[in-house]
Amino acid sequence: MTIAYWCVFITILLPYVWVAFARAPGFTLQKNRVPRIACDAYEGVQQRFYWAHLNGLEAIAPFSIAVIIAHNLQADQQSIDHLAMIFVGLRIAHALAYAADAGLLRSLLFTGGMVCMVAIFFSGI
Repeated sequence: MTIAYWCVFITILLPYVWVAFARAPGFTLQKNRVPRIACDAYEGVQQRFYWAHLNGLEAIAPFSIAVIIAHNLQADQQSIDHLAMIFVGLRIAHALAYAADAGLLRSLLFTGGMVCMVAIFFSGI
């Protein structure tokens, strides 16, 4: 499996790391019975980690598709791998900026991730 495919796997797992940070403080079995209601009550850093979770879920499909298309177009593997690793790093930094309530930084990191994803998508052309 290529490094880029491993990055897809990591991208799939990351949202569940962020939601664990959101849910861990004050977690009870009662809240586990109604997770969506419990998530609606989050505030502060918990809420922001939950939003990072949702944003991470939204990033999985386009990033995965970009990597698969680049592979199918037989783009330079080293380029795909480097861009995919940068994407994962930016997504991790994005979630941490989200949790820290650093809006401008978060937006810049998100934009960097989008640029990487688009670059992967078109790397086979």
